Amino acid sequence: MSLEEDLKDKLNPEQYRAVTTLEGPILIIAGAGSGKTRVITYRIANMLEKGIPQSAILALTFTNKAAREMEERIKELTNKKLQNLTVSTFHAFGVRILRQEIEALGYRPNFSIYDETDKKALIKETGQELKFTADALDLYKISVLFSDIKTGRKSWGGENDMYRQLYEGYQEGLKLYNAVDFDDLIVLPITLFKTHPEILQRYKERFKYIMVDEFQDTSHQQYEFMHLLAERNVAVVGDDDQSIYSWRGADYQNIVNFETDFPELKEIRLEQNYRSTGTILAAANGVIKNNSNRKDKELWSGNGTGKPIEIYMPENEAAEADFIAEGIQGICAEEKRNYADFGVLIRANTQTRAIEEAFLEANIPYTVSGGTSFFERKEIKDIISYLRVIANHDDDINLIRILNTPRRGIGRVAIQQINEVAKNMSCSLWDSIQAIVSCPPEECPVSDAVLDSLKEFSELIEKNKTMLGGKGLSKKVREMVDEINYFDFLISENPKSDKAARFKYMNIESLIKSMEQWENNPNYSDTSLYAYLNRITLLSRDDMDEEENQGKVNLMTVHASKGLEFPVVFIAGAEEGLMPHAHAVEEGGDAAVEEERRLFYVAVTRAQNRLLISACRQRRRMASTVDCEPSRFLDEIPSNLVEYHEPSKEVNEEMAHELLQNMLKNMAKPRVPKL
Repeated sequence: MSLEEDLKDKLNPEQYRAVTTLEGPILIIAGAGSGKTRVITYRIANMLEKGIPQSAILALTFTNKAAREMEERIKELTNKKLQNLTVSTFHAFGVRILRQEIEALGYRPNFSIYDETDKKALIKETGQELKFTADALDLYKISVLFSDIKTGRKSWGGENDMYRQLYEGYQEGLKLYNAVDFDDLIVLPITLFKTHPEILQRYKERFKYIMVDEFQDTSHQQYEFMHLLAERNVAVVGDDDQSIYSWRGADYQNIVNFETDFPELKEIRLEQNYRSTGTILAAANGVIKNNSNRKDKELWSGNGTGKPIEIYMPENEAAEADFIAEGIQGICAEEKRNYADFGVLIRANTQTRAIEEAFLEANIPYTVSGGTSFFERKEIKDIISYLRVIANHDDDINLIRILNTPRRGIGRVAIQQINEVAKNMSCSLWDSIQAIVSCPPEECPVSDAVLDSLKEFSELIEKNKTMLGGKGLSKKVREMVDEINYFDFLISENPKSDKAARFKYMNIESLIKSMEQWENNPNYSDTSLYAYLNRITLLSRDDMDEEENQGKVNLMTVHASKGLEFPVVFIAGAEEGLMPHAHAVEEGGDAAVEEERRLFYVAVTRAQNRLLISACRQRRRMASTVDCEPSRFLDEIPSNLVEYHEPSKEVNEEMAHELLQNMLKNMAKPRVPKL
């Protein structure tokens, strides 16, 4: 079958139009479950079939997983290797540009990318140098402010002004350490394109066809990034009803901006849903139509009506958790389902504890999405950085991380001097340090105290080269952690909490114990430091999760569930204060309520066949128990679609006897085979 025949066979009329319209700007409004990924992949396959070169196509999306799946599906459709096709996240595409062009902005090519942990550490270090008090250094709040300033969501003024000098010091620190943060991956390419039009022109000449997935989730900067590159042939795919990320800069008004900037665009609406039953879609439509600022659309399904939506009102979160656990077990038995068929969606991470306890009690395997990866914790990254520098002295990125961790009196001035020597000699920072250590006293660019610290640091790294071969890696790592007095450093970094310092140190103990288990495993013949570093580098968290999470119930926040689908969905905590969330409503008013409604809409449309929603009558908040009201969104679901259930009453002895007799009678009945 040719691709053209395949398109006509597999696509509905609107999808076909979206796939075959290749020239000019296109806005594709793709409702939940409307086959958006199919449209994007077939559209790119059709471009290739029509002779458009791979290198001229740029497809941008929001997660590595989505980019990977898209590329795999295009390969299946085209049977081509796609070595020159660019399917990428916005941030990965930004990295790609910066790796090629960042020298034009005054950085060295081998820059490092600071994650949230690194960012907060640099803010803290800068704050201490500027003599900020510990109370004034709310790292989470300052990190969010710096992100808002850098991306243009906020400007300096009022109470923010006290952090302006800190921000400038933070930016200087990034440049000094040859590092960029996550926001820079979009902001710096925009700066590059605006200040070096010849570089922008090169990329515009290459990428003649641009596609953007999940367009409603683009921020102002991502839109500007795309707009700078796009000339005419740009297709954006999105759904304003699923815009749920305003807190990280997303703005569904970019759909309006796109219509303004590309007035000749064609709009195509995908409203046929392939995921959910008619009842679930009618409920979703009933809720979302209460939002005023949206493109009018009505999802419909050819999957039949399906079961009513079930709403439960348990007494408290413990009863709710039991209801979910019992419901999963009952549906598993009744419908012969696997645990992986269930999604349990929550609004806030604080809801997981009771549900996890119920799952453990009932022996239900589950996985919780989100959270910080073990290897992303600062204390773990510090120790791994030591190991990387021991294995490769010329690893500038990791050397900068550990040079003054724990503190050795090697401050920014000293690092600047080491950088200068490295630049003049065209060598690595390690070679620069060796040159400084061995140069005549009268020519030494650093103070005597710094010189002594650099000598001690060099000796420490050289001494630990014994890790490179032989056995006993975990023992040597433990000795090194003791030698650098890392626990004392943790105590000094957490002066208000010995408990926090001990928790972080226990994480290092866990790392060393896992290293010990690995080197004692007979399946691994090579237990050198190089082998260990290769192993942890290749451990892809996504791949690990996909393997480990087979056959487990999926417990996650609604935000984390976007883009996923499950045959059976439980929405827990459909109460005022949680859905919509009290904090969001207090901060953002009507606009926040509309976003919370979109979030509820996303939760409802994750369900394929069955949807069960629970709203507690009471819930523990902090140290007290409070009465709860059902979410306003429940009233927006048309009443004819819903079955309300009272919480099950305690069974007394007489009722238990009667139930048992009925069960025995049913078991005794002869089974008549269906004809």
